[in-house]
Amino acid sequence: MTTTRTAVTRISILMLALIIQALLSAAASAGDITQRQLLQRLDRNDAPLIVDVRRTDEFAAGHVPGARNIPHTEIAARLDELRDNMHKEVVVYCESGRRAAIAQGILEKAGFTKVLHLEGDMQSWRKRGLPYEE
Repeated sequence: MTTTRTAVTRISILMLALIIQALLSAAASAGDITQRQLLQRLDRNDAPLIVDVRRTDEFAAGHVPGARNIPHTEIAARLDELRDNMHKEVVVYCESGRRAAIAQGILEKAGFTKVLHLEGDMQSWRKRGLPYEE
């Protein structure tokens, strides 16, 4: 009987771990927006606030249409500029993802509730030949 209980307990723990892993994975991906989704929103004139968190020189060299530039090192100091969007979607991106993740964390900690990270960031956007502004 003890062996059966031990086996059931192990199976239960394993199932619980798998459920938790699936939930965490779903939560992580919920914070992303695909390039296709953002392009569709841009085409429908229904785009969220898009924030490019790269340096100003990188932004000037090309950015997602309609994006606003606030370098990740300035996000915390410039939160007031974004306050109207605290409960609206805000998309952040950088060149490859590191700076966008930092900016996303700062915004979420400040109470922004719908911060999305652009999958693939600008690096992938350019590689795919998607439209950009200079």
